[in-house]
Amino acid sequence: MKSSRLLSILLLLQTRGRMTAAQLAGELEVSVRTVYRDIESLHGAGVPLYGDAGHSGGYRLLAGYRTRLTGLNAGEAEALFLSGIPGPAAELGLGPALATAQLKLRAALPPELRTQADRMRSRFHLDAPGWYAEDDDIPYLPRVADAVWHSRVLDVRYRRWKEPTDVDRRLEPYGLVLKAGRWYLVAGPGPRTYRVDQILELAVRDEEFQPPEDFDLAGYWQRHQANFHAHLYRGEAVVRLSPRAASRLTGTVARALTGTGTVEPDGWIRAVLPIESLDHAHGAFLAMGADVEVLEPPELRARLAETSRALAARYASACRP
Repeated sequence: MKSSRLLSILLLLQTRGRMTAAQLAGELEVSVRTVYRDIESLHGAGVPLYGDAGHSGGYRLLAGYRTRLTGLNAGEAEALFLSGIPGPAAELGLGPALATAQLKLRAALPPELRTQADRMRSRFHLDAPGWYAEDDDIPYLPRVADAVWHSRVLDVRYRRWKEPTDVDRRLEPYGLVLKAGRWYLVAGPGPRTYRVDQILELAVRDEEFQPPEDFDLAGYWQRHQANFHAHLYRGEAVVRLSPRAASRLTGTVARALTGTGTVEPDGWIRAVLPIESLDHAHGAFLAMGADVEVLEPPELRARLAETSRALAARYASACRP
């Protein structure tokens, strides 16, 4: 809608300063001609908007001009309140700031939008971590966040999963990511990804750095996740599953079941499922008990058979009078 687009132009100029018609058109996904018409409409409405000619020209607002939040619609106001998750903000040391910002935003809204926002907060609560995940001890998170914000180099002692486990690293912190209740630091050189709760010691250098101009945190994280999932499952297992076991599969494994599964005469499902490793698969299939039979690979089948015999012997001896 044109009214929404006009407000977007105001907010873009208010937050970014001078912008050309081409830049505005790119942000709004409209033609430059449409931007020219919108600028004329804003002029006609009395908005102090000026255009500078030349190579470094563009449109800008009169210094000190600010639009008010009355331009928000109901959905936008609700989304702003819903996006303020108190848990992560508190972990970053921003809990009081978030509460104050929400209070100011609520006071600036007109009564009808204030009612909508209050209704959203009373009916929706976001709790990011999973049910079985304990809260991580992340004492260094506020200092890491401050180093990210001020582009300060970090010296850390970090615990990783492979030997040697405890290593010293000089890091240039590019950004922080919250995934499933766990904080990750994306840092150079590399960049590479580090779990913040695995930082054992931390010192902030009096040294600044500049992230690469083409670095995009969201884009990096999307590629990182895709690479993680691509290398997570390094093998396959041919199995037979009971209907009960099949119904409990999720994610990539469930999709593999759908793509490869065939129902056999006894009602069980034969399928080729991805596995991370023999050790991981051994534990995962053992947890399914008698609802799964591993046919291949032979070494995995043999390990499960050996474990089953050991369990049977142990429980048999326990049942003897």
